[in-house]
Amino acid sequence: MSLTLTPLSNIPLIRPGDNLADIILNSLRVTNIELADGDVLVLAQKIVSKAEGRLVNLAEVIPSPESRELATRSEKDPRLVELILRESNEILRVRPGTIVVEHRLGFVCASAGIDHSNVNSPLPAGIVPEGEEEPGVRSDEWVLLLPQDPDRSAVEIRARIESATGKHIGVMIIDSHGRAWRLGVVGTCIGLSGLPGIVDKRGDPDLFGYRLRITLVAAADELAAAASLVMGQADEGTPVVHSRGFPYPLREGSMKELLRDKEQDMFR
Repeated sequence: MSLTLTPLSNIPLIRPGDNLADIILNSLRVTNIELADGDVLVLAQKIVSKAEGRLVNLAEVIPSPESRELATRSEKDPRLVELILRESNEILRVRPGTIVVEHRLGFVCASAGIDHSNVNSPLPAGIVPEGEEEPGVRSDEWVLLLPQDPDRSAVEIRARIESATGKHIGVMIIDSHGRAWRLGVVGTCIGLSGLPGIVDKRGDPDLFGYRLRITLVAAADELAAAASLVMGQADEGTPVVHSRGFPYPLREGSMKELLRDKEQDMFR
């Protein structure tokens, strides 16, 4: 078995309303890759969120009393905390510099996945925002929320690409998440279409004939972590990775497969 990961070139800076499927198809041509059945396209969350207009200007956010109190405890901007509250089902942990939540999509992450890095004003150069005297808006006043429904985003992008190519593929959207039991962030699947989130190996034999009893493989997260290595975390500018050799059969899947039930979560 071999797995090949290729970052796609010629991906422009994404703005609200951009057609990601068309951009990816063009990039595949530029990168000289012809899609084959079983390939998987891995997209960074940022470009999906930007294309879907999930940018928020902090200057327009009015903090609630609850967000101000939480901002004091976490030493964060109360406007950012207000957005975190709006995007979360539950606040799980608070310490200076960190707010860990259950996101409204069901997974646990820091700051509800809201990001400052690689986020600029969505306004074209030279445009003066209402109420401003100078063109543009400070880039540090803009933040990016996660897609409203990453599974649905993956479904729509996959449908357009499959329609254009006639190939049966998978599409995955990933983000960088920390983990309760180890340092550092890793690529994590937050939305998928056309591939399994979990592969159930229970009942399969190992090398010595022992039947596995509890092994569930987070196949989507494993591919997400591998693709994240190729994408990078800073100024690499490679938000889409083509994967060939995914070792499991493609099928319809959902990010929800990867979520642990609360009663089984020992870290809450």
